[in-house]
Amino acid sequence: MSRGLARNEAEYKRRLMAADEPSHGGADGRGALSEQQLAEFARFFLETCLDQVRFMEGLMRPDQLRGCIEAWATQETAQGRLPAGAWPVLREALYTGEFPRAALPGLLGVGERQARNVSAALVRAGALNAQSSRAPLRLTFSARLAGAVSVGVIGLLPVPSRQGDIEPILTRSTGPGQQ
Repeated sequence: MSRGLARNEAEYKRRLMAADEPSHGGADGRGALSEQQLAEFARFFLETCLDQVRFMEGLMRPDQLRGCIEAWATQETAQGRLPAGAWPVLREALYTGEFPRAALPGLLGVGERQARNVSAALVRAGALNAQSSRAPLRLTFSARLAGAVSVGVIGLLPVPSRQGDIEPILTRSTGPGQQ
């Protein structure tokens, strides 16, 4: 939201101040402040929220993220850097956010020791993390993984602006199957 409001800072401040204006007569709500101005501020704020959701969706491309993570896990497994079963564990983390370590043997159809080996390898690879050795596992995007699974995602380059400041601009790399 900070980005969206900063892009329209003057409009944001104008609408915020207007929301504190006194009521403009009997047709402008029942309180001391202008209900119409408050509604216009709320509309502006919600439109800014939607704009930022669309921006992040275009940047992250969630519809393609699953395929990129699967391709990375498959390649890492084929090259011997991850054990078999890495992709089902990552898929579970992607879809559930976090899950208990005790669920791994059932998820993979293996014993507890093999399940621990898979999760440990994914933690070492920077694909999973947990707050402690007993805490639930979560998908994480370490720098190594983020670069490997980027779908054309996030490339921020500092570029001088007209005022001489540094401003990030977005660049897109092409993802799998894109040119």
